[in-house]
Amino acid sequence: MGLLDILNGMQNGPRGQRQPANRNRGGGMSPIMMGLLALLAYKAFKGRGGAAGAGQPAAPGRTATLPPGTGSPSGGLGDILGGLLGKGTGGAPGAKPSGSLADMLPGGLGGLLGGAAAGSVLSGGLGNLVKELEERGHGTAAQSWIGTGQNQEITPSDLEHALGSDTIEAIAEHTGLGRSELLAGLSDHLPELIDQLTPHGRLPSEQEAARLI
Repeated sequence: MGLLDILNGMQNGPRGQRQPANRNRGGGMSPIMMGLLALLAYKAFKGRGGAAGAGQPAAPGRTATLPPGTGSPSGGLGDILGGLLGKGTGGAPGAKPSGSLADMLPGGLGGLLGGAAAGSVLSGGLGNLVKELEERGHGTAAQSWIGTGQNQEITPSDLEHALGSDTIEAIAEHTGLGRSELLAGLSDHLPELIDQLTPHGRLPSEQEAARLI
């Protein structure tokens, strides 16, 4: 199952889960799904440590620069997410309701996840996100999402603490979602997304992640 299949299944709520942020326009990717992907892409580029080469995502725990047209890391979180999401709100301008993942995503995000570096973006973003959750005291929950057992829940307030209010505010602004709506959607869907992206009970390598795109 590829990433687009995973996102479509989550977006459509196949198990009847509540969908607090499932507002999409024109049949394209919903804002909460774009927010999840933007979060992973942002974490891939804003890990800790030294910088990778231009346009190349970093390995988990390192920092990378964004490709042309995606925004500048020195410009701040809002600029990065604005570049990833095309500075739009609530949908993907010009996105096609069907087709490839890149077709359904706006701005630099579609280019990243439709390009050659997609595997390293996905793998690096997952690694940095899990590391951040562990450092903020939510490692047990994060490891349950990666493992093969039942996923532990995470509350919206705990997720905001783990991710940072500035990250939440920036994603909310660039997806057109309200803060509480975004947090509810992330707390619902992030565990499932990580669970489905780690079918072997561990974080995927770049090669394995690339095969999911």
